[in-house]
Amino acid sequence: MVKEQIVDGFQNAPHRSLYHALGLTEEELNRPLIGIVSSYNEIVPGHMNLDKIVEAVKMGVAMAGGTPIVFPAIAVCDGIAMGHTGMKYSLITRDMIADSTEAMALAHGFDGLVMVPNCDKNVPGLLMAAARINIPTIFVSGGPMLAGRVNGKKTSLSGMFEAVGAYTAGKIDDAQLKNCEEHTCPTCGSCSGMYTANSMNCLTEVLGMGLSGNGTIPAVYSARLKLAKHAGMQVMELVRKNIRPRDIMTEASIRNALTADMALGCSTNSMLHLPAIANECGVTFNLDMANEISEKTPNLCHLAPAGPTYMEDLNEAGGVYAVLKELEGLGLLDTSVMTCTGKTLGENIASACNRNPEVIRTTDNPYSRTGGIAVLRGNLAPDGCVVKRSAVAPEMLVHEGPARVFDSEEEAIAAIYAGKIRKGDVVVIRYEGPSGGPGMREMLSPTSAIAGMGLDKEVALITDGRFSGATRGAAIGHISPEAVRGGLIAYVKDGDRISINIPAYSITLQVEEAEIEARKASMPIRKKEDIKGSLARYAAMVSSADKGAIINTFK
Repeated sequence: MVKEQIVDGFQNAPHRSLYHALGLTEEELNRPLIGIVSSYNEIVPGHMNLDKIVEAVKMGVAMAGGTPIVFPAIAVCDGIAMGHTGMKYSLITRDMIADSTEAMALAHGFDGLVMVPNCDKNVPGLLMAAARINIPTIFVSGGPMLAGRVNGKKTSLSGMFEAVGAYTAGKIDDAQLKNCEEHTCPTCGSCSGMYTANSMNCLTEVLGMGLSGNGTIPAVYSARLKLAKHAGMQVMELVRKNIRPRDIMTEASIRNALTADMALGCSTNSMLHLPAIANECGVTFNLDMANEISEKTPNLCHLAPAGPTYMEDLNEAGGVYAVLKELEGLGLLDTSVMTCTGKTLGENIASACNRNPEVIRTTDNPYSRTGGIAVLRGNLAPDGCVVKRSAVAPEMLVHEGPARVFDSEEEAIAAIYAGKIRKGDVVVIRYEGPSGGPGMREMLSPTSAIAGMGLDKEVALITDGRFSGATRGAAIGHISPEAVRGGLIAYVKDGDRISINIPAYSITLQVEEAEIEARKASMPIRKKEDIKGSLARYAAMVSSADKGAIINTFK
């Protein structure tokens, strides 16, 4: 593309003059031009090391005969944005990242791309862009943070949020809170549990778009720099063979990713991102696939927040490929799919080995016989809702209780901290959906407050917003349709009985149909009138959560 449209021929002399203005030599212009999409910035802990990753990628590209050229992608730190207006801007950046990368790549005619993301929305945003642009592309992330150490025990960001709930409940004092604050996040990198960033970086390996170790090698390990160099070299092989993202991200590879998701116990946010990626690949993704795959896929990993292991432990145990090797033994994967290595998935995992069956359970000793995520349906969510089943206490898998209804996250947090939530309650947080939020905020603060106060085994939360990958407990998100679009969640009242049965995939508001119809006639839908700019545009164009909160295109 570059040689024909931008560099070669007398008609492209103006273009070449601008390349000369960049200081590029004739030799560099005669090589494939490789765009390196850098998510580096100085505000996101998972991105502060990406300058070093990018330099390693550049070296790999150059060693393999290409010309590397860097351009940026934005990023929001979900942890810093949590619990306030900033979180409204997290999910919407996924589409901003995809759109801006598409614009940069196609405007400048690169021969190939290396995507260097790390945190929550950069990975799916750049995977969406890769499918849309469809030129040879490979991913290398910045890697996970090492686990923190507090009082001799490993911990992570979810523990820090829960410490706030414990402090509020008088379970820890100022000094203990300060100790947690200073030792929970000890290094750069994406937060150390199986939260959204690490979930998506691991699934990038399964999709075939990243090399082995992309999801698990810690950010501070030198092996991460070696991986980046190999990614830079490998993109040149993809260019030579013209292997493109949509050759790799097929219906079969997306099913593989969902299967691995179930085994790994990934974030519920993957149920927003996989549909959005599938949409860009021209693949139909139905939420019911999740339960179908879950029924036959064992949950093999309990990484934080579901259990006491962390990304560094998964890496040492053999990483994502070791998990895939376990699943291959059950015939759950299509191992014939092509990957960015130029080999099939089966060839990639042939020599993989599970080095620690305490971290990666074997298939004859799983944490559960079913996968880590469940999609529930019922009158409260006829289009579906999502729960991280692997992070729910056994006693909360089936629950019934009275609704405590809040029209925003802030209202719910205030009630939780004021001690107004009782054992058995079902906390309902509405008007936080993709359009109603707008932006579908994560609800880590209320779930962590409840867990920190010791109520996570006695209280359920449901929302048309979403939950962080760091959330544990009976936290059910993505209620569809959402409140602002007339979903039944808009008409729930305090005291209504809500029944949840995760093994049966059901969620029900126990109110008579006649009463529901009367409420619809008397309870107006609340719409925010003060939104503007990118949030207003997003609210008008975004789909429901069950479709992946994608931006609708109008023809």
